[in-house]
Amino acid sequence: MDAVRNKFLTAQNRETFWQIVRFGIAGGLATVCYAAVYSPLAAFKITSEQVANIAGYLVAMLSGYVLHSKWSFRGHNASAKSSAPKFFAVSLVSYAVNTFWVWLFTDDAMLAGPWWWPLIPIVLVTPLVTFALNRLWVFA
Repeated sequence: MDAVRNKFLTAQNRETFWQIVRFGIAGGLATVCYAAVYSPLAAFKITSEQVANIAGYLVAMLSGYVLHSKWSFRGHNASAKSSAPKFFAVSLVSYAVNTFWVWLFTDDAMLAGPWWWPLIPIVLVTPLVTFALNRLWVFA
């Protein structure tokens, strides 16, 4: 039993596991920043959901880069010079995915739901996409 357990708990597997944990925490904090900006702007009709999405994206992108580059993917030997443009490209993918969720769930031509519906896939789906892209490309 110990031989089987040791086979699955290699150093690389442990590092990947803790990297996922760090990514989840850092990404969760960036998502909280996004929601803290998006929610009041959209809920109180200060602006449209799409403009609120842009504002939330900008805050989440900046906080996410700092958290992920300094903590989530530390030790991946990616320099700030090489990782910053790639991180920005992945953040644009994240923005596009989140824009799709906002459009799908709040646009009158689509589901026309309340402002908070997009937050569900933004929290549950978008992070999976960004983790894969960050791990395999940005901080590889």
